[in-house]
Formats: sequence, structure tokens, C-alpha cells
Amino acid sequence: MRTFDVLFSGDFLNAQGNVATGYSGEDLLATAPHVRREFIHDQSPAKLGDAYSDQLYRMQLEPAHVAAADGIVIIRPYVRRSAFAAGAERLVVIGRAGVGTDKIDLAACTEHDIAVFNAPESLTHSTASATLLLMLAVAKRLPAQERMARSGNWQNQGAITGDDLADKTLGIIGLGRISWELIRLLEPFGMRVLAYSRHQPAAMAAARGVQIVDLDTLLRESDYVSLHCALDDTTRGFFGEREFSLMKSTACFINTGRGELVRQEALTQALQSGRIAGAGLDVFSPEPLAVDDPLTRLDNVVLTPHWLPTTHRAVRLVGQAMAQGIIRAARGEIPENVVNRDVVTRPGFRAKLARFG
Repeated sequence: MRTFDVLFSGDFLNAQGNVATGYSGEDLLATAPHVRREFIHDQSPAKLGDAYSDQLYRMQLEPAHVAAADGIVIIRPYVRRSAFAAGAERLVVIGRAGVGTDKIDLAACTEHDIAVFNAPESLTHSTASATLLLMLAVAKRLPAQERMARSGNWQNQGAITGDDLADKTLGIIGLGRISWELIRLLEPFGMRVLAYSRHQPAAMAAARGVQIVDLDTLLRESDYVSLHCALDDTTRGFFGEREFSLMKSTACFINTGRGELVRQEALTQALQSGRIAGAGLDVFSPEPLAVDDPLTRLDNVVLTPHWLPTTHRAVRLVGQAMAQGIIRAARGEIPENVVNRDVVTRPGFRAKLARFG
């Protein structure tokens, strides 16, 4: 069979040149000897050294990367139109090692006959359980509890009394796979669940115990507000000062989706002023969160570094999905979970794929 060259982005690697998470589908790729894998070493920790941290969330595919591969698998790099400045006669597929494709110019990929596929099921449970963890950590005041346990000031226990989720109202913005898994996990907690969704039929949601309401009603009535909508031009920065002003002063805000959904200055102000009671955040805008960002100095916030849903199980599921997609393309077959579906009927894409059939 014809050799299929695939590049994995440099952020798969650690400073020692090994796969940072321990797995990236190499066992499956080994079953397809015509697939030849390499990493984008010019964007790796070993190559960039101390500059790697600053570049981590600013990396992008370059024309040289596009020219060197039949397939590319990425974690964080942007795929901008500029990546195809020298054309893309060779590149057939791009795999997004995760779910979100907001950093990929899908229209440009389609125009250049490149299929983009992702791993939509891989992070469903781990993200939902991460959301539940943040809700519990905020409710139980876990950071304050831990600080007290370490400090020895146990005589002040009453000052850090937390609360339960039972009998509280959760407002979910966006009803997709992760939201439904979160709702399933929350069943034993006895929470009332409201949701705002532009797509979910109210009757279908009601059958599963979820009440569809307008956004303002959700914000006014919820004790916890959790974001799970996709990031696009209509949702970027949609949650700001007005939305926080509608929330209860006792309510908490949870975001395991995308930091760009929220105007972070408005969130910080709402937390500093007591407009809302607390927050659990795994995502920020920009990323990485600056060490001197005001959010890092607030006691009513639980912060994690956009990695909480990334578990060993999730890593394996993502790696398997990426390897399977690459192997399919290397056999001249369309990968599963193509995001830019219009590309699959384009003659140019079909011709590229046929080279490997």
C-alpha cells in the first residue's frame, strides 16, 4: 500500500520527547505499517525550551507542515487559512484530538479538500464528571477546607461551612452529549434542572426531567449556571455583565466549555463585588491564565488549567479515535466523525483519498 505520512502536533510531547500523556494511539497505528508517524518537533517543548509555555496556546500549522503530510493530528494549534498559503495538494485529513474545532478554519479546510475529524464521544463522561466535581468543590468550599486542614486552624471550622447540591437548581446552557451525561450523573443529588437550548425540543427534554426555559429565566432561578454550548461567532463573549447581573447573589458559575464564551473581566467583577457567590473554572480567555490574573487571588473560585476532563481513560479514547481515523484515510476511506461534512462529496477530496484506496 502507498505510504501515508502523518504528523502529530508538537504539544503531544513532553520535554524529554515522549508522549506527554503516555498514549496517542501508537498501538493501533503499529497495525498499519504503511502509516508513518512523525511529530512537529519545531513546536515541541524540547525545541522551544522556556518559550514553550508562552507558545502553547498560540501555535498554528504552517505551510511547511501542510506540505509535509498526508494527515495531521493536533491538540492545540490553530489551523488558519494562512496554513494553506502554498496550497494543500497532499494533505487529506486533519484530526482534532478532542471535540472542539473552534480553532480550525473549517471553511478553508473544505475549500482545500481536507476533511477534519474529531473524537466527539471521547470526553463526554470526563467533562461531565469534571463539571460535577467543580460544582461540589465550590458548594463544599473545598479550597478553604483544604487550607484549614493544612494550617491547623481547626477552631475556625464554622467559617468554612459549605452546602449541598440537593434541592438546588442547576441551569445548563446548551444541551449536548456532555450536558445529558451531567444530568445523568446528577440524578442521585435531587437537583431541579433547567436548560436553555436553541435546538433541543422542550417535550424531549421534559421526558427526561429537564425544563427548557429562556435564558433570563434560567439565570434568575438557578443556583448553579453551567456553560456547555459550542463556541462560534454567535456565542463568543455572549456571557457578560448583563448575564451576571441576572444571577442570584448566592449562585455559582461553572465553565468547563470554552473561556471565550465569557467576558472574563465581567466574571471577575461579578466575583469580586459579590454579585455572584463563586465559580468553578477549567477554561479562560486568554489561556494560559496569567499568574497575576485577579482570578488567582479570589477565595471564592476553584481553578483548574483546562485539563480537568483529560483523564487516562479520555486520553485512550481520544488516541484510539485519532488512530482509527488516520488508518481509515490511509486505506482510502472516509474517517468517522468528519466535522466539515460538505467536503466528502467534493471531487478534489475524493481524488486525494483515492490515492490510498
